[in-house]
Amino acid sequence: MIIKTDEELKALEEIGQICGKVLNATVDYAKVGLTTKEIDEEAGRLLKEYGAESAPISEYDFPGYTCISVNEEVAHGIPGSRVLKDGDLVNIDVSAKKNGYFSDTGISFVIGESDDELKQKVIDVCGEAFDAAMEKVKVGGKVSQIGRAVHNVARKNGLTVIKNLTGHGIGETLHDSPQHIMNYYEASKKDILKEGMVIAVEPFISSKASLVTEGKNDWAFETKDGSYVAQKEHTVVVTKDGPKFLTKIED
Repeated sequence: MIIKTDEELKALEEIGQICGKVLNATVDYAKVGLTTKEIDEEAGRLLKEYGAESAPISEYDFPGYTCISVNEEVAHGIPGSRVLKDGDLVNIDVSAKKNGYFSDTGISFVIGESDDELKQKVIDVCGEAFDAAMEKVKVGGKVSQIGRAVHNVARKNGLTVIKNLTGHGIGETLHDSPQHIMNYYEASKKDILKEGMVIAVEPFISSKASLVTEGKNDWAFETKDGSYVAQKEHTVVVTKDGPKFLTKIED
């Protein structure tokens, strides 16, 4: 989507802040001993309180308000009876709509106590890769340079990127143009970042794997070798001054 009016920007800012607040509150709510379903129900309650609708439910009939992925699950994990344990690598992804506009955000974190330094490394490098990607979000820049930046950070740290999970355009639909914002450099991708373009950038950084496959159900993606994977996602607007964050909540 390309923003053309102040009204569109205000609507996108509203749903962006809702998604950001719900994500932060849901991460804070998540505790060892809770099921992913209990955590998801809290997110659903908050979305309703803000007058927003879960995008996975409204667009895809997904069996949960949010996607909650744990350990071997990388994305699109279905909230259910799984109980969180110390050291679990958890990803919560919140996407929602209000008044016809969408936003999308997510984060990975280790819950409880853990002595596995690799899990935290994957998370930290994912954050570094996201920051590097943001430096490439500028009017006239190539979308492909976002992926180059993400891949370079992963490689520098001895890690990999998941190549078949990507970011995407967003706005009046959950997935808009550009359809795929890769996490590696793809020379054939010629898309240019335009002023007012709304995109969801989401690096997926892995300890070893480069692809995910279908998992234990019709939704979840997993790594075959059990590699750790971390994701960080924000919805941003491309401006002359760089990325304008819609889903980031300032302290």
